[in-house]
Amino acid sequence: MLQTGRVDELSLGHDLGDDEIGTGCDVVLWIEEAVALRQFKPPRIYVHSANSSARERMLAGIRSIEMLAS
Repeated sequence: MLQTGRVDELSLGHDLGDDEIGTGCDVVLWIEEAVALRQFKPPRIYVHSANSSARERMLAGIRSIEMLAS
């Protein structure tokens, strides 16, 4: 869905239901890589995770995405 470029806003928790498939951190990492390597235009990203350590990792990734995209 993100690859289509039609996602304007994204609200992520860390636990997306199946860690085998991926977590909110994995989504942030995918976006960060896409911005860095493919000039992907990132959506606005919000974090609503109650997992405090994962939340901090996700927020750090979002800051990196914002720097790369600017």
